[in-house]
Amino acid sequence: MNEHDNIIRRQPKHMYPKKRVLCLVSNASLLHGISVGFFAEEMTRPFFDFIQAGYDVDLCSPKGGEVKFDAHSDPENPDGAYPNDLISIGFRHHNILGKLLQNSKTIEEIDINNYDAVCVAGGGAPLLTFKDDEKLHKLIADFYEAGKITCLICHGTSLLLWVKLSNGKLLADGKTWTGFADSEEDIINKMFGMTVNDYTIETEARKNPNTKFEVAGPLEPFAVRDGRLITAQQQHSSFLASQLVIEALSE
Repeated sequence: MNEHDNIIRRQPKHMYPKKRVLCLVSNASLLHGISVGFFAEEMTRPFFDFIQAGYDVDLCSPKGGEVKFDAHSDPENPDGAYPNDLISIGFRHHNILGKLLQNSKTIEEIDINNYDAVCVAGGGAPLLTFKDDEKLHKLIADFYEAGKITCLICHGTSLLLWVKLSNGKLLADGKTWTGFADSEEDIINKMFGMTVNDYTIETEARKNPNTKFEVAGPLEPFAVRDGRLITAQQQHSSFLASQLVIEALSE
């Protein structure tokens, strides 16, 4: 073998067309008496990837104002599970970005015409706060019907159980997508010694005969793009979601 056969070269793109992306997270809620918010990495990693691509990125939540990391995903929580999430640590302590967590925009302030894509994080609160939020459902439907890239991660994909388009059909109808798996819910239930969520995305999605729900193995990175709709299974898939969004916006 020639010694030069071992040389590997890569030159990926680092300049992309200028775009603007909206990152959306849940406001905090109570789950079994415990305050929950959004999964840190599921917002901060895509946010980081988008600004690295040169995009302008905003942060919003349904009610606006302060938003919080789930304690489980908070890298600065000594009892948390992700102490090496350096991106989330950097986000919180950034002079400008950290302030967004204290004063996120409300969805009522959002003009979808100003954005090219929306990226929704999951976490402990979305199954509680997203389900009956008709204004949020309409915002996601409006993004999609306006031809915008619509990306949902982990429990953020629960929106596909409820969001209806202007024709009355579910956005998920005719789509292939993924989200937090029942096998992963089982892991969470064993970790906390209780049934954490009253319902699960996978079980509910499989009740819809007009959609195709897919998952990889528990905690394995997995994401799906079906046209303008991008979904990611859980936190380990956040980077795949942002890659797919950037690819889609580059077309």
